[in-house]
Amino acid sequence: MTRHRISTLLLAILASSAMWAQPEPKNWTTADDHRNMMEQLGIKALRPGPSGNEKAPNHANYDETTANPFPDYPEVLRLKNGKPVTTADEWWKLRRPEIVEDFSREVLGRVPPNAPKITWTVTKTENSTVGPFPVVAKLLTGHADNSACPSISVDIQLVVVTPAWAKKPVPVMMMFGRAALPSEPLPANFARFAAMAGTDPPSTVQLIGAGWGYAGLNPTSVQADNGAGLTKGIIGLVNKGQPRKPDDWGSLRAWAWGAARALDYLETDSAVDARRVGIEGVSRYGKAALVTMAFDTRFAVVLIGSSGEGGAKPHRRNFGEAVENLTGSGEYHWMAGNFLKYGASEAASGSRNAGDIP
Repeated sequence: MTRHRISTLLLAILASSAMWAQPEPKNWTTADDHRNMMEQLGIKALRPGPSGNEKAPNHANYDETTANPFPDYPEVLRLKNGKPVTTADEWWKLRRPEIVEDFSREVLGRVPPNAPKITWTVTKTENSTVGPFPVVAKLLTGHADNSACPSISVDIQLVVVTPAWAKKPVPVMMMFGRAALPSEPLPANFARFAAMAGTDPPSTVQLIGAGWGYAGLNPTSVQADNGAGLTKGIIGLVNKGQPRKPDDWGSLRAWAWGAARALDYLETDSAVDARRVGIEGVSRYGKAALVTMAFDTRFAVVLIGSSGEGGAKPHRRNFGEAVENLTGSGEYHWMAGNFLKYGASEAASGSRNAGDIP
């Protein structure tokens, strides 16, 4: 046997043994994953969050006189060494990176350096209408490179709709939610919410009528909206199906990352003015829209609706939802694992609360 053939055979053996050495992806429940993160952090018990039921003994507070138990906020325009920030250059180069690091480590989690490349493919193009307006609609799939873990596939769902009469690139509002062509019927649950808007035309009709386009991004095609999905989706793909570490990204950061990858595509679409792309979301997707804009400065504007705790509402405020709502098993997956520390009533490192968040 030649030396070349021996080398090739050895490489093949090493590659196959590496595949054998990969642990099987975890198929956990939300309870399994939540318990694992508590164990990683040495947390034995969490405080319950306030209830939305006004008759419950632990009902949410809406009394302004008791809403601010932590009146002293960290100063936004002061470096951690105490030096005041007095110029835009100091903000961008010194203070903003400090805040980004705190949010990444303690609140939202880090986007890993090995996040996979996304390859966008237009799977269908149609001439259609949105309300009375003619449009060109494109359905796209963004496939994540899963060569490092073939058992987990991530295909991001995106639709881009622009006015058919536009002679130049148009501004676009990206919206978290449904990624469907205009010709597809509205599901019953979406129709129910649309009816609540009253007589106003749908946002998509208003955007097209104003000469804008819109992009619908399905966030759950990036990452599931539950703790059981953390060993799957884009987070699971990067971790090869294994549980998160405490500073790994949660679903909010993953959804924001998916929106940024959709903007990567829009920058290549000649129908879109990529310098004027906004991001929009309501409730949990309002949180995700805020995170998107905060971390990716390419987005020109953000429109946030009812984002609540974990969104535009300050953590250091006893009003409505609280930090403890986000550390329970129903919502912890939105955040970094480290965020659980601030809802802990019993932990190896001691009890912490919203006032301890950096």
